[in-house]
Amino acid sequence: MKGLLTIAFLCLFIAAGLVQTIKPQLLWKMNRPLQEPFVKDYKSTEPSPAGYVMMRVVGGIVLMVALTMLILVLR
Repeated sequence: MKGLLTIAFLCLFIAAGLVQTIKPQLLWKMNRPLQEPFVKDYKSTEPSPAGYVMMRVVGGIVLMVALTMLILVLR
């Protein structure tokens, strides 16, 4: 029972890592409204293609770490 919350959080991290690896534009679009109060022209702040590649790399790392942790928790 105590590992249930850990498993739930790891599943959320796995889902976020998958989305960030497969389609990072979706994650960026979801976070755009949070930028509005802080950025003058937030519509022109979309990441470059290299930025999207970096988001995919980080998403892959998060995905691998979360999957590894989930496997260790389920043992």
